[in-house]
Amino acid sequence: MLRFGSSLKKSAGLGLLTILLLGLIAGCGGGAKSAEQTPAAEKGANSGTNSTEPAKGGTFVYGRPAAVNSFDLHNQITANNAFAIDKVFESLVTFDSEGKIVDWLAESHKISEDGLTYTFVLRDGLKFSNGNAVTAEDAVFSLQRHLEVGGPLAISAKVDAVKAQDDRTLVITLKEPYTPFISELSNFSNGIIPKDFGGVSEEEFFKKPVGTGPFVVENWDPAGDVTFVKNPHYWQEGKPYIDKLVYKLIQDDSQAINQLKAGEVNAIESLALQNANEIKQGPGTKVLTNGGWVTEQLFFNTLDEHFSDVHVRRALALAIDRAGLTNALTFGYAKPANSLLPTAIPYNANDTIQPLNFDVTAAKEELAKSAFPNGFSTKLLVASGNSTRAQEAQIIQAAGKEIGINIEIESIELATFRERFFAYDFSAMLNSGQADSPDANSIIAFQTDPEGFSKSYWTHYTNDEVTKLLHEGQKTPDGDGRAAVYSKLLQTLADEVPYIPLYYPDILKGVGSSVEGLTVLPNGSLRFEEVRIQK
Repeated sequence: MLRFGSSLKKSAGLGLLTILLLGLIAGCGGGAKSAEQTPAAEKGANSGTNSTEPAKGGTFVYGRPAAVNSFDLHNQITANNAFAIDKVFESLVTFDSEGKIVDWLAESHKISEDGLTYTFVLRDGLKFSNGNAVTAEDAVFSLQRHLEVGGPLAISAKVDAVKAQDDRTLVITLKEPYTPFISELSNFSNGIIPKDFGGVSEEEFFKKPVGTGPFVVENWDPAGDVTFVKNPHYWQEGKPYIDKLVYKLIQDDSQAINQLKAGEVNAIESLALQNANEIKQGPGTKVLTNGGWVTEQLFFNTLDEHFSDVHVRRALALAIDRAGLTNALTFGYAKPANSLLPTAIPYNANDTIQPLNFDVTAAKEELAKSAFPNGFSTKLLVASGNSTRAQEAQIIQAAGKEIGINIEIESIELATFRERFFAYDFSAMLNSGQADSPDANSIIAFQTDPEGFSKSYWTHYTNDEVTKLLHEGQKTPDGDGRAAVYSKLLQTLADEVPYIPLYYPDILKGVGSSVEGLTVLPNGSLRFEEVRIQK
């Protein structure tokens, strides 16, 4: 379950992805448990808070590389939409800046010892942005609609029933245990909407959405900017501090940085790694960081005649110096990747996995085993406007040339880039995978299920043993047994490389020096409830 960052988020996403040291996920294990109530917005070390009285009011302008084109939470996955949807709709549980699951619209939750019954108690006095009370029936409608729609972040658990026990109590029963369930309920796609869309049509509702989030859509251009205003009925009293939040479309990295320096925007979503120190040292700017649930990757279309050959994929993996690429392009804001899973996601196996490390001689030997021992020509699809990706492509191009693979770089506008790979119209591409929730399954399912929404992240990679391990990991309780399942699965991916994990980038946000209280989440999104602009 990924989303895609400026490249695309499960998932994802991104996420997606977004990472830190993760605490134990509440409720994922043996006995009955309940998470502690966690009010207000989490304050990470990167949030830029201080002890002064919060400045209230004003408009916060956030530069983003892609427009919001839908608020339909059950039919969306890309970051441009996901990180706007989560400002309007909120879920029963969420995750904090360290990736720990915390209660949100629910003041508490419990999981039965057999892992089949989930009970949520809603906060008292919850209201939608139109002032109407939120009840358990709204939660039932929301989750049932998600189950019916499915969508890119479909509820994967085998749900037996979703019922309102009373106005504030929701009970979900499963047909069989599904360990990632509580984590997946924290996804933006499980936000709560009014029953029956509040009495309007679906189309009308998602043009003017009503939710419980800190903001309400005031103006929206699906090809341009979005203006949010504060929700007067928000359950966190006194928040958000700002009156308005503007998502401003800025499609080019350089333009975004220039506007940040000039004070035309208060923050930018997409900060290229090579520009981080410039912004960090600037007189009126700073950088907020967090570990991310993101893995930068080179993806292969296994339907392509060349990349259907595992020896070709292995040859290119051996030809790329991942550590050298990471050091050259990320300026200390990323770590080389050994595994599909970032180091802050549980069961990542980064310390035990045996990846195909840089070895040009071995790469040439591997290519000689393929159906194309004398090499071939191919194309690498890249979204334009991302300078880091452009340099990655050049390094990969040079690595391919070293072993006889001639790679033409095809750089195209982001929207067209997405259309192309959604249609499998590529041979290889650069993109990132991002988790939407702090569970290994969030990435693994999205990138290994050939029958899922993304068909193994549009690679169409199919391996029956991997699929079997995927489903085994979903049912296995947290602990050593689950770790062993994922270790075996991840080693198979490292051996067959349907995608090459390159590095794990930190989440970076360029911010004006006057901004305080901004929380960077590990999936790449931001919490604006406590943000303020000091005069």
